[in-house]
Amino acid sequence: MPGDSDQEQRCYYVGVDVGTGSVRAALVDQSGILLAFAEQPIQQWEPQFNHHEQSSEDIWAACCVVTKKIVQGIDLSQIRGLGFDATCSLVVLDKQFHPLPVNQEGESQRNIIMWLDHRAVSQVNRINKTKHRVLQYVGGVMSVEMQAPKLLWLKENLRESCWDKAGHFFDLPDFLTWKATGVTARSLCSLVCKWTYSAEKGWDDSFWKMIGLEDLLADNYSKIGNQVLTPGTSLGNGLTAEAAKDLGLPAGLAVGTSLIDAHAGGLGVIGADVRGHGLADEGQPVTSRLAVICGTSSCHMGISTDPIFVPGVWGPYFSAMVPGYWLSEGGQSVTGKLIDHIVQGHAAFPELQAKAAARCQSVYAYLNRHLDLIEKVQPVGFLTVDLHVWPDFHGNRSPLADVTLKGMVSGLQLSQDLDDLAILYLATVQAIALGTRLIVETMETAGHSIHTLFLCGGLSKNPLFVQMHADITGMPVVLSQEVESVLVGAAILGACASGDFASVQEAMAKMSKVGKIVFPRLEDKRYYDKKYQVFLKLVEHQKEYAAIMKGD
Repeated sequence: MPGDSDQEQRCYYVGVDVGTGSVRAALVDQSGILLAFAEQPIQQWEPQFNHHEQSSEDIWAACCVVTKKIVQGIDLSQIRGLGFDATCSLVVLDKQFHPLPVNQEGESQRNIIMWLDHRAVSQVNRINKTKHRVLQYVGGVMSVEMQAPKLLWLKENLRESCWDKAGHFFDLPDFLTWKATGVTARSLCSLVCKWTYSAEKGWDDSFWKMIGLEDLLADNYSKIGNQVLTPGTSLGNGLTAEAAKDLGLPAGLAVGTSLIDAHAGGLGVIGADVRGHGLADEGQPVTSRLAVICGTSSCHMGISTDPIFVPGVWGPYFSAMVPGYWLSEGGQSVTGKLIDHIVQGHAAFPELQAKAAARCQSVYAYLNRHLDLIEKVQPVGFLTVDLHVWPDFHGNRSPLADVTLKGMVSGLQLSQDLDDLAILYLATVQAIALGTRLIVETMETAGHSIHTLFLCGGLSKNPLFVQMHADITGMPVVLSQEVESVLVGAAILGACASGDFASVQEAMAKMSKVGKIVFPRLEDKRYYDKKYQVFLKLVEHQKEYAAIMKGD
């Protein structure tokens, strides 16, 4: 902790990030440095395959645990603002703001349909068949992970126990700001990115009527949001007395309008000053950058001064992340979860766990070291010359926008040792990077000009993951000085709400800092170009197999 004399000049901001498996909070100063950090796991339920649920009360309780921890020993008068980000999960409350069940079991504490839930596949297929004009702003095809299909599923499957009783449908980030301030205003980020709202035109009545959710038009869309604010805007009178007590923060503290978690990560990295770091394009505009927020999933955030429509990429969304810019959002579902799935499902995993524990290392640090020890005459990446992975075990979000796609592995041997596990892990990491290359190329074909990747999130702490993204895309990867860039983004929202910065852009420039830059090994380009050719063949073949099986 800084000394007392240092503390007197400092202002602090609290950032709270609700991820898929935990709530994290940080105390951040005006220059974007994390001074304290805490994490608390949150519950998840999977009552059946592809149904994923959480509890808003459990999540709020976890928020209270972490915020109290990070402000211990701090003069609370120096805390100037609070910002929240969260996964884009759907929270359902009744008219009195009590939880409603989103499950057949009637368990009302399980009142959140998680972002990764795929229960609404038939609903999203029907929505996409309408070809309604709002779909052009989600890459032409709506994802099952968005809110409209989930709302339709609730109406069709839980009419009496949930839909008819519902008073409020919140995106999780907006639920958190309501809990903190009592204000039901929604973030432009949430509504534009996940709910078909338009920053210019508002709600499109014809869309909700066409898909059978005309009841949402009642009371000027009061159930899903009729007051919409840009991220970082101060909410109401700040923290309510009750929320302040829960969180261990001062009543009246400025609370910023929220962001989705990936967008907070983008805010936390994309504005960093790269001058003096040896980048060939350091004079390039911020629109030449792609922020890749890689945790349980990977999200690819690019901004532009004019709207660019990219097939299979969500957006363009105006002012959804950085005010005044259009956002294009590519993504890969469950990338972090996929790596865990591949590694933990291998026969050699118990041996890996034991050896990593003996060295006091994570399993991934041990695997990275093990790959270096495998006898070879060429670079590590070349170990997968005969092993290829298509990573869409949970469907493709971008740029193919096909939820029916499956994972593929070509080149398996009759081997179950640690070498075999390490090389399969490497091939999976490469497959995720190859998927990023496909997203980048699709965005560039549509009109984006991308020169540099800015990585943050849990997977960006893995040096192999970072190097493979550099090598396979052929672009330098910028890592933040603060690895917890999502929390810096959340804190920026609180900083803006406090009035300490004139704009989100000013806060981004002051609070985002470059740490390390990883350059691509261009001498390996030919190898990765070949891997990319195979990568594209894999999905081409998968579609051929599907056509064969559907044929007469």
